[in-house]
Amino acid sequence: MKLNKIFKWGMVVLILISVAILVWGFSAGFAIGDEALPATNVLLTWAAIMICIALFCWIVIGLLVSIKNDPKSLVKMGIALVGIVVVCLIAYLLAKGDPVPGAAVTATSGELKLTDTILNLTLIAGVGAIVAIIVGEIRLALSNKK
Repeated sequence: MKLNKIFKWGMVVLILISVAILVWGFSAGFAIGDEALPATNVLLTWAAIMICIALFCWIVIGLLVSIKNDPKSLVKMGIALVGIVVVCLIAYLLAKGDPVPGAAVTATSGELKLTDTILNLTLIAGVGAIVAIIVGEIRLALSNKK
């Protein structure tokens, strides 16, 4: 029960911080000192921070709960982490990093490679979700026939 309360209040705090950043940014213009930042930079930075917090919680809390409940489940968690790293590596290797023709914004080759990697990961996740839905429906239909 105590872990659920920690998650609940942690989520509330993160939502309040997100709303505060959003309100501050659109009312004050995302300015830090004399330097005005584009809204997308601040919001993408906050999104990256939220993703890091989520990954940290998933790994650390999952690790602690796994050790407490079933130490053998650490192997499954390790396999899942290795799988995620492999998918990210494949997405990175498939990323071309070519500039967009006719784009007004210039970017470094590293930024283009990272952007293509994120697009590849989005594609892989989307295709994986569609395949999971189809396979799930087929399994459900086959199990209901019996």
